[in-house]
Amino acid sequence: MRIAVISDTHRGKQMIKKACTHTKDVDLLIHLGDNVDDVKEIKKYYNGKIINVMGNCDFMCDAPMEVVENIGGKVFLITHGHRYGVKYDLNKLRYRAMEVKADVALFGHTHESLLINEYGILFINPGSASLSRKGPNSLAFIDIEGEEINALIKNI
Repeated sequence: MRIAVISDTHRGKQMIKKACTHTKDVDLLIHLGDNVDDVKEIKKYYNGKIINVMGNCDFMCDAPMEVVENIGGKVFLITHGHRYGVKYDLNKLRYRAMEVKADVALFGHTHESLLINEYGILFINPGSASLSRKGPNSLAFIDIEGEEINALIKNI
């Protein structure tokens, strides 16, 4: 199973279109918020299943703040990250991931990509698809094959 993770698109239609050129062969796309309305734009280029959560810039929407989902036999914690103070450290997010027994914790908000494995949890921030604060715009890909999880950050 191949998953694309995108975050912090902030209504950047050209960058959303560019990011979606890399999602043709994915089984699932996850949008981590800021701006949830961009999922409508993504659907112009991607026809598969999409999971999305709201971010700190999303108001008056029906998207959840957080999703805990079994995907490919792995438990995913899916959040924007602002409620967990991810701009400062990952402690609150780590504790929440441990609480829900997550294998993977996905978050955005910082506009900086990150890929680390700590305490048996894979923490992935895909960075921003349209407004990167450090380096090029990016998205993440996760491959699940049996018990194995592999992830990478793709600059766009």
